[in-house]
Amino acid sequence: MYLIPEPRQVCFAEGIYTITFDKKIVLDSACSPNVFAYGELLQEELRIHSGYGLALTKGISKKGAVRLTIDPLLNEEEYRLDISEEGVQIKGSGDKGLLYGVQTLRQIVRQAGASLPFVSIHDFPQIKNRGFYHDVTRGRIPTLSYLKGLADQMAFYKMNQLQLYIEHSYLFEDLSEMWRDDTPLTAQEIMELDAYCRKLSIELVPNISCFGHLYKVLRTKSYEHLCELPDPRKAPFGFYDRMAHHTIDVTNEESLTFIKGLIEEFMPLFTSEHFNIGGDETFDLGKGKSSQKAEQIGVKRLYTDFIKEICEFVVQKGKIPMFWGDIICEFPECIKELPEETICLNWGYEKDQSDESAKKLARAGAVQYCCPGVSGWNQMVNRLDVAYENIKRMCSYAVQYQAIGILNTDWGDYGHVNHPDFGIPGRIYGASFAWNRDIPEFEEINRRISRIEFGDKSETFVSILAEISHNWVFKWEDAVRYREKKSAALTESELKGIKASKGIKESLEGLNCLADKLRRMTPELPERTNLLIHAALVAIRGMELFQYIGAAISAHDYVTEPVVSVDCISLAGELEEWFMFYKEIWRSVSKESELFRIQDLVFWYADLLRSY
Repeated sequence: MYLIPEPRQVCFAEGIYTITFDKKIVLDSACSPNVFAYGELLQEELRIHSGYGLALTKGISKKGAVRLTIDPLLNEEEYRLDISEEGVQIKGSGDKGLLYGVQTLRQIVRQAGASLPFVSIHDFPQIKNRGFYHDVTRGRIPTLSYLKGLADQMAFYKMNQLQLYIEHSYLFEDLSEMWRDDTPLTAQEIMELDAYCRKLSIELVPNISCFGHLYKVLRTKSYEHLCELPDPRKAPFGFYDRMAHHTIDVTNEESLTFIKGLIEEFMPLFTSEHFNIGGDETFDLGKGKSSQKAEQIGVKRLYTDFIKEICEFVVQKGKIPMFWGDIICEFPECIKELPEETICLNWGYEKDQSDESAKKLARAGAVQYCCPGVSGWNQMVNRLDVAYENIKRMCSYAVQYQAIGILNTDWGDYGHVNHPDFGIPGRIYGASFAWNRDIPEFEEINRRISRIEFGDKSETFVSILAEISHNWVFKWEDAVRYREKKSAALTESELKGIKASKGIKESLEGLNCLADKLRRMTPELPERTNLLIHAALVAIRGMELFQYIGAAISAHDYVTEPVVSVDCISLAGELEEWFMFYKEIWRSVSKESELFRIQDLVFWYADLLRSY
């Protein structure tokens, strides 16, 4: 029997309690109205896995098979679940404890149906705040229905915070220049999602970029004068350029007024007590319009003063400010200048991520979250081995340095080309490791996820997904950089993927083998998993086509010996046909958003191949 996250205390015993169709789910009279929805979740789970759902009632019933009971002696997120010959009892002090007990019971039902093993579980989390951070700006803007499904999944694995990363993808009033070519989230969508999350005991935390990562608004005719660098509109759009140049001019008095206006418009849509102001990767600070001021007082002072003003404004509005800690980690003593309630989001995404930043911030007295990532950026399919090691380390550092939260991130660098559901295992790693510091081995947690999340009785699905990212040489990032720096000299590092045609043949063989494994699994899997397999097969096909593109570039531009045969005209057509399937999958979970930018790059390569 697998349970994710692993409970703190669990004791199975001899015996089976069978829930018959004539029994009921009984809610304690003291339960809040939200608990009715938790009963419905259990009702539906039983219906799927036993063929029948139980009737719901409240108060007292002699036919009760599952009882949800208030126990004021338990802490907020603590619960007890007992299955015995007398039936099933879930105890919690309120909504959160009862919800988490129901979610654990759902996982048992998912594996055992209505014949439940005797078990006694006592459970509570090691880290208070367990969040997921989703980039809905640089490529994909998910549909509202997808975001609600994301909240359902988060609650299933006992996560309690969600943040959506916003630069330009909210429909701000009087900023149509910024979002006119996009499909932004609306106020009504956000308020509806906020209410939906709240019922699942998830705090939807507002997040907008307020310092760096303002690429699009600073390229508008109306606001380009607020950009640190001069004439930002002169340069064409670039996926790479967007990651590098996006900082507001802190010496312009209008900048602070503009940022405060964004916050005042966005903040009322949320019931959260927090507000994330961003503040990361301010690469251009002190290099353009603020250079003279930087010479006088230093970049450190420029950064700290602006962050401090925004944080103080958020506090004045009655919220707790959050900001990314990568810049201030270089001068952590400045943490003490910020409002004391400010939370520093300490991010690091490497497989071998060190504890250096967590240690520095802890010593400086920062209140911090540790923020790992699901490693999907620049990938067609997420690097699950990297995600596992990174999340494992960052959750361990959170415990070691008394961080108050984990915020597991999913970024969309270079267009968010990967289907977001390829990040599901990474999301679950974060939920599991933040709840219980007893972390399973990579293959073990993948078996559990395969069984519980994907309904795979062979318990191999996630391990196959994990192999996909190992099998490509010419990668999406290589494709972006080759196109966007075509007219300039490429560095040896940037040419590495292009010139490494030696591994392309092996890459193609590996991808073909993995596609065959996925196709053979489909008869035994539920529909929801087969839909993801379809997305994986389309992703694999795209990866294969880009390997051939890399081989063609290597042979044509660098006169290397071709290791695979490439018919450039046929390949161009295959690329365009593949993209029709890619678009179909994109639109199944995302708004149109920046699909046009990915299309532009794909078709550029088709035209390049025809020119060869």
